[in-house]
Amino acid sequence: MAIIIVLIILVVLVFIALMKTVQVIPQASAAIVERFGRYTRTLNAGLNIVVPFIDSIRNRIDLREQVVPFPPQPVITQDNLVVNIDTVIYYQVTDARAATYEVSSFIQAIEQLTVTTLRNIIGGMDLERTLTSREEINAALRGVLDEATGKWGIRVNRVELKAIEPPTSIQDSMEKQMRADRDKRAAILTAEGIRQSQILTAEGEKQSAILRAEGEARAAALRAEGEAQAIRTVFESIHAGDPDEKLLSYQYLQMLPKIAEGDANKLWIVPSEIGDALKGLSGAVGNLGPRTGPRTTKESPRREEPPID
Repeated sequence: MAIIIVLIILVVLVFIALMKTVQVIPQASAAIVERFGRYTRTLNAGLNIVVPFIDSIRNRIDLREQVVPFPPQPVITQDNLVVNIDTVIYYQVTDARAATYEVSSFIQAIEQLTVTTLRNIIGGMDLERTLTSREEINAALRGVLDEATGKWGIRVNRVELKAIEPPTSIQDSMEKQMRADRDKRAAILTAEGIRQSQILTAEGEKQSAILRAEGEARAAALRAEGEAQAIRTVFESIHAGDPDEKLLSYQYLQMLPKIAEGDANKLWIVPSEIGDALKGLSGAVGNLGPRTGPRTTKESPRREEPPID
């Protein structure tokens, strides 16, 4: 019975020794090995053999990129305004030994360094520049953190500002200013639109007047050309027909009523040629009467007809 107990104890000891001897490190991880309290080596990913009960695993470190959000920190700007800034740090452990022995807690060290550096950077900026210079703040903060954490075996990849919250009174003032700026831009755009509309309307009216004047001038020219052509045609027709004095006298008498038309014609003047026309017309009518024989008439002397009122 005693032998069985001893065998069981030996098997347990051998199993524990094997467990302590064989160390399996996951991918993207590292382990710090100490022998009698002193750093010996760093175990990389895979199967590793250590001396049981002599070597011990001090720390297991994740080598992947880590994301650490920090709570809002009150920061005073150059114009003495307090703003709360949330930050997010993206870092990665590059040296497991330095991260273990060079700093007691690199997470806490990074947080405190971020707060102090952020206060130094924001302290040299006013509120307006702080709100509009996130990229500048991120670059400056990352440069300081990367330089300080290099000896700790830490590489800071990115620093992001999640939120910058000014005081409530400042937010109200900013909203009022933004609203006033939007109203101003809207009024400017409306006035510009009205001005452009009036300019386009005036240009359209100008072009319309020009085209209308050109059309009227062309129409007048065509009318004048038509009238001239009609006059030439009539003139040519008269000359071609060779009218005698009787026909001309008759046409002249037909034009007299048209001359007298209109209410404004209170006084009109009959030209002296009307007497000749009447004589020619009476002579034509007399010639149409019966003739019994040759008849000679003595032409009376021509006298001037007074104007008829």
